[in-house]
Amino acid sequence: MIRIIAITHEKENIMLNTIVELQTIDYSWYWIDFSQPTSDENKLLDEKLHFHPLAIEDCMQSLQRPKLDYYDDFTFFVMHAINPTDLSKQEHDFFIGEDFIVTYHNNDSKEINQTRERLLKNEKTFDWDRYRVFYEVLDNIVDHYFPIIYEIEDELDEVEENPDDQPMNVLLDKLFDLRHELLRLRHTINPVRDLFYRMLNSSHLEGIHQRKEYFADIYDHLLKLSDMVASNREITNDIRDNYLSINSHQTNEVMKVLTIITSIFAPLTFIAGIYGMNFLFMPELEWQYGYFIVLAVMLVLAGMMYVWFKRKGWF
Repeated sequence: MIRIIAITHEKENIMLNTIVELQTIDYSWYWIDFSQPTSDENKLLDEKLHFHPLAIEDCMQSLQRPKLDYYDDFTFFVMHAINPTDLSKQEHDFFIGEDFIVTYHNNDSKEINQTRERLLKNEKTFDWDRYRVFYEVLDNIVDHYFPIIYEIEDELDEVEENPDDQPMNVLLDKLFDLRHELLRLRHTINPVRDLFYRMLNSSHLEGIHQRKEYFADIYDHLLKLSDMVASNREITNDIRDNYLSINSHQTNEVMKVLTIITSIFAPLTFIAGIYGMNFLFMPELEWQYGYFIVLAVMLVLAGMMYVWFKRKGWF
């Protein structure tokens, strides 16, 4: 689907159905949005808009790394939004020229839809131009990063507090899933952050320098997001180490108790083994009170070992 908005010199919005209609009106600038385009619509990038083949190829090949390319009559940008459902990347491509902006995306983009609605609500778009559209879309993309990270932070709090008393192996599985999600977010946010740094320090992007404080505000948000991802990954490391330490401590306690019990029963087993051999010439077997004496000796020996272990602090 292709959606076209032309802005006249009187700053009025005109909705167009085809690119050819742009030749019939006198416009100040226009915005063409390629939303989930068909193969025939993709051909218009070359046949009608005459973009560079390399830029068109980048649009066709999904999930390019966020980047900025300069061409003779336009600048090409690649940005990434995040699908909150599965944290997958959603590529957004921008062609910005002297009197146009063209957006291209293979998914339904709520960021672009919100910007388009905001533009159409203003019958007189005095403060809108192609870089205002660019800024609004990018601001929406970055703003939608925050709820995803906030949700992960809430899940981390639940893992740490464990209000439902879930077993440790279940908590560790959740923790490693959250670490994987944070890793995916880092692979999305950090390249976008680096691209914004390049944009703000480029001498070729006059439209961005005219709104430098706005784009710098987005860059500040990206720095905050990057720090949040890094700090949350450190928190997952701390929680993981704590769980592993607790698990190791519990295992050591169990092994210590079992070892002490084994140590107590070792001499008792030795005594029982001797008198269980039933040799013919064992005078103790014929004692009247031999059985009770041996039991008493075994009880006294076990009690003495228990007291000794207790004083050592092993029990």
